[in-house]
Amino acid sequence: MKTVVIGAGITGLVTAIRLRQAGQDVTLVTKGIGGLQLGQGTLDVFGYSPDRVDNPIAEVDKVAASDPTHPYAAIGSDNVRKGLEYTAGLLDGLVEGDPEKNVLLPTAVGAMRPTAYIQPSMANGVITADSKFLIAGPRQLKDFYPQLIAGNLARTDLPGGGRIQARPGSFSIPARGTEADSSGLNYARALDRPEYRKEFAAQIKPLAKEGETVGLPAMLGLRDRNAWRDLQDLIGAPIFEIPLPPPGVPGMRLNEHLTDLAKELRVKIILGSPVVSGTEENGRVVSVTVASTGHDMVIKADNVVLCTGGFESGSLELDSYGIMSETIFGLPLVGTEIPEPTHGQYWGDPQPMFRVGVKVGEDMRVLDASGQPVYDNLYAAGGILAGSIRWTEKNGEGVAVGSAYAATEAILGGNS
Repeated sequence: MKTVVIGAGITGLVTAIRLRQAGQDVTLVTKGIGGLQLGQGTLDVFGYSPDRVDNPIAEVDKVAASDPTHPYAAIGSDNVRKGLEYTAGLLDGLVEGDPEKNVLLPTAVGAMRPTAYIQPSMANGVITADSKFLIAGPRQLKDFYPQLIAGNLARTDLPGGGRIQARPGSFSIPARGTEADSSGLNYARALDRPEYRKEFAAQIKPLAKEGETVGLPAMLGLRDRNAWRDLQDLIGAPIFEIPLPPPGVPGMRLNEHLTDLAKELRVKIILGSPVVSGTEENGRVVSVTVASTGHDMVIKADNVVLCTGGFESGSLELDSYGIMSETIFGLPLVGTEIPEPTHGQYWGDPQPMFRVGVKVGEDMRVLDASGQPVYDNLYAAGGILAGSIRWTEKNGEGVAVGSAYAATEAILGGNS
């Protein structure tokens, strides 16, 4: 069997890897490198609904039962659990967590963000009533403001009452040479080197007081998984990472690991070439056409999985007449019956169009208005599914890996 997976975010990568591990011939086609490195490097299952959620998998069940238009209604909590377990296994220790419990982590503005699966380098930063933080960063890093973060953390009430202790600190060390403006990625690459970690730790160690946990920008190594542990030993105090604005190093770690794994498994990856159309015969997509330099490429397929995201990735479009469309297959969209798909209040409610997407059945096949599959072998997963504003509900990865698991389970016939 030959499957074409379109899109290289976490949905596409997990889908391609699982099918390849099952012995399928898999081609992953993507016009870009996917959105994983734009995220926090965590796996969100359900953060807000609309209030802060403590048990994310229980919220999946609740929303699935009460809102048939939500993607979790089709995916189901069993697929979410299995998808999370499978993905965590692929990541081989890069994430840890519990689908039944959200933890609170500091953000780059000093807010407290709920999530279910975190990287080990973030674990010491889980907020509890007795947390006592030193928030510190190099002056050469312009996207990290210790005073802002510590100040907001210290004045924010905890869910159970009370507040934590947090204070700011800063030090001076460039990532390269004498540069006055260093990026998080440059620091991460530098901190992969043991000799640089010693210099970096020497700047932080005098700042930490007894009993404090040191919060640092999320750049403590890119390729070296143990860079943060070595740095912690050198500082002599527990440390943790606070994700920066995108692109983010923790997300890059996940992306690089999954991409490397896909390559090791011999997934055929076509990068930088968008799928522009498909060919249909007898109710099935028999091939997709890929735009490439010089001439278009036609790839035959027994199954196609659409993991292209939504409006933010260009998979869905809104034209100047207010018409919304899916850009590859012209698939029917649900949620388009809105008088004003956008509004001008940047800091107001989410744009209504972001709930628009394709409708799928429990097997993740794309459905038409009558509830029948548009094509017998066309599946959709991740951000293209209708009914959820993922960044508001903080459930993007849960939807992604849950639907990826459900789609691959259907393609493999439950015999994986």
